[in-house]
Amino acid sequence: MLIITVFLGLAFGSFINAYVWRSYQSQKKKNKDKLSVWNGRSICPECRHTLSAIDLIPIVSWIMLGGKCRYCKKPISIQYPLVELSTTLLFILSYVYWPLNFTNEGITLFVFWLIFLVGFMMLMIYDFRWRLLPNRIVMPLVFLAIVQLVVQLIFFNAGLSLLLSAFWGILFSAGLFYGIFIISNGAWIGGGDVKLAIALGILLGGPMKVLLMIFLASFVGSIISITLIATKKLKQNSLIPFGPLLILSTIVCYLFGTGIINWYKNFIF
Repeated sequence: MLIITVFLGLAFGSFINAYVWRSYQSQKKKNKDKLSVWNGRSICPECRHTLSAIDLIPIVSWIMLGGKCRYCKKPISIQYPLVELSTTLLFILSYVYWPLNFTNEGITLFVFWLIFLVGFMMLMIYDFRWRLLPNRIVMPLVFLAIVQLVVQLIFFNAGLSLLLSAFWGILFSAGLFYGIFIISNGAWIGGGDVKLAIALGILLGGPMKVLLMIFLASFVGSIISITLIATKKLKQNSLIPFGPLLILSTIVCYLFGTGIINWYKNFIF
């Protein structure tokens, strides 16, 4: 299972890179290559040469080519191996520290979770590079969260408590973000964050993990901002993408949230 998880991580990491680049290019008004998300062979972003199978082996091809295109010799962004490696590590981490037993329900939710991770990686790249959380990725994640909830209710007799947890999760996440969005007129937080918070609220369920997620994202964001401002690498009025912080915090809370909350309760009481 671990070996399969590694191969899936590498394969999906490569898919994520291709999908994000094609998705962004297809939205541009001047799409010279007429690229679509699903059709056509992979090409070099610089010279547009069609890549062969040996050029597309995750991580290995980048190393063998010395980080340069085989055809035009221009540098290939370090993003490609980093995303492939990061996706693989997240898949492995999720398998090793999966908080549920691998029963029928646990396996089903694990498959859902891997799909979420693929979408999360896409959004993190998008937000880092273009300060955008596109609807074409966010809304399918919202739909996926609803489908997972329905599957749990119908096939695994989750009960009313799970439905209430999802409701409170949405209220505390999307409700809070929507309030901030309205008050700041979109200056403090974007509409994409509000929509993403719906999926995150359903996924985490209940107020405790959601509040922990928001706290971790805000805390880490503050540390990063203060450090960058202090080193003069960031201006005080500069914007940093909040989506990746929310996503990373969600991953931590989903896998380790129960343990963190229990530790905090024991520490306080």
